[in-house]
Parts: sequence; structure tokens; C-alpha cells
Amino acid sequence: MDWWITFDQQAADYLPDLRIEKEEPMDRHTSFRIGGPARRMAFPERGEQLVLLLDMAARCGARPLVMGNGTNLLAPDEGLDRLVIDTSAGLSRVEAGGTPGTILAEAGASLARVADFACRQGLAGLEFAHGIPGTVGGAVCMNAGAYGGEMAQVVREATLLLPEEGIRTLTGAEMAFGYRRSFLTDHPDAVVLRAEFCLTPGNPAAIRGRMKELLEKRRASQPLEFPSAGSTFKRPEGYYAGTLIDQCGLKGLTVGGAQVSEKHAGFVINRGGATCADVKELIRQIQERVFAQAGVRLEPEVRIID
Repeated sequence: MDWWITFDQQAADYLPDLRIEKEEPMDRHTSFRIGGPARRMAFPERGEQLVLLLDMAARCGARPLVMGNGTNLLAPDEGLDRLVIDTSAGLSRVEAGGTPGTILAEAGASLARVADFACRQGLAGLEFAHGIPGTVGGAVCMNAGAYGGEMAQVVREATLLLPEEGIRTLTGAEMAFGYRRSFLTDHPDAVVLRAEFCLTPGNPAAIRGRMKELLEKRRASQPLEFPSAGSTFKRPEGYYAGTLIDQCGLKGLTVGGAQVSEKHAGFVINRGGATCADVKELIRQIQERVFAQAGVRLEPEVRIID
């Protein structure tokens, strides 16, 4: 029996009030605006629903994909025979923590919203995250960062759901943060439920000013007017991916509707009608040319899912 038949039956019995869409186009849920239909997409509103969904997925033989805003994902044109779980709408609560200087945020909360909340609380440390168009879960997983800041500096602890252990809370040190990696990149079946941030007291006006300054820098230097997944490649040690790509004369290189941004070579953008196949081929050509001309292997930062 196909997994989704069993899943539909169990969802009707145990989660009758949960919104579940059938054959939901992924291009509606990724910042690249690319991707065919997901077999099933669920939108949990509470952590308990997420835990139950993942348990049901395991029992039905489904491969769950937990996502937030889809800002770092490239989804296949043919669609996904998977249960996609979108946390960005319902699992997005942000509140003050139990101790001074801390904030609790669920996995689906946008970084911009968490940074705004911190600013209103007079807490500094998340200014760098204000312009990152992702959610807490993805940011913690990949140790997202910008302008000298990163999650490793501010995450006090993260509460995860581990397939074999259940719910477990790890300290920032136990999260083993590194450049665009964490405990979660080594345990891909683990899921972030929420994170606690430890920040420092600051002047709200100064914090707001710093966030505005960084947002203006981002707008001036990045192709925010086109769909993309942010920086396409990780920063190779000793280099900057965008600089290497630019030096190899690849700005404007186009495959179908995908293009190396003429504004910032570190971004592959969707000029209109780009497919997953277009983006993957463009990535391949960039990697090939940069290695041939500079001897550096570029590793994608964007997560290519199947």
C-alpha cells in the first residue's frame, strides 16, 4: 500500500483538525519559486502535532521533510513523494525566556521576527540575523550567520526531537556549531522544536539602527529583487565564493531561467521560469569553471532535496 493512503487514514483519526494539503506545489513554499508538488504537506500549529506527525510518518514509511520558509531549499521539478511539514505558520511563537536576557522561539519563527522581539526587549546580539530570510529551525541547523554574527554566538540551548531518543535539549556547546554546520547536520533525522537565545542588554534605538544599517547593506549588495536561495555556495577556506566566481568571469552566466547574479556572483537567481534542472546545471558549470581556473572546489550551501 502506498504510504500516503495509510497516512491519510491515520491523520483523519488522530489529527482531524490539522491542515494537510495533497499534491501541494513546492514552488509556493520555496524562496527560489521552484519545485513540483509534494505528495502531502502538513501545517502543524503545535509542537505536539509535529511530534505526532513525525511518529505517523515513521509508521507509514513516509520520508518527512521538515521546513520553515524554504529559503535554503531547491526542490525537484518532478515533485516530492514525501510528507513535507511546514512549521513557518503555526510553530512560530516567540517569548521572553525564564531568565533575564533570554528569548525562547519555536522552530518556525522567522529570524526577522525574533530579532525584532529582542530589540523591543532591549536585548542585543541578534542584529545580524534580522535580514536573514529564514526561520529558527533552519538557522540553528546550519549555524546561519552574516556580518560577523552567527547562531553559535547566541544559542544557549536547542530542544530537538531525535528519532531514537525522543525530545532532548542540548546546550550551545553540545550543538557542536561550526561553519554552516551543527550537531543537526550530522544527525539529519533530528528536528529542531525550539531554541533559547542568550543576549545582552542594549539600547533599543541603537539596536534598531544597527539592524537598519545591515539591512541597507544587504539591499545594496544582494539581488533581493529576484527569487533565490541566498548564497549558493559555502565560503571555501581562504576565499570568498562570490569573488572566485566573479574572477572567473561568470557573472551573468545563464542556464534556462537560472542566472549567476550580475549584482552579486555568489547568488544564483531565478530570472523567471527557472527549473530545478536549470539551477543544478548552472551550479555544476560554476563548480567546473572555478575548479579549472582557480583550483578551488565549491560546495553548495543551498540544500538540494529529493
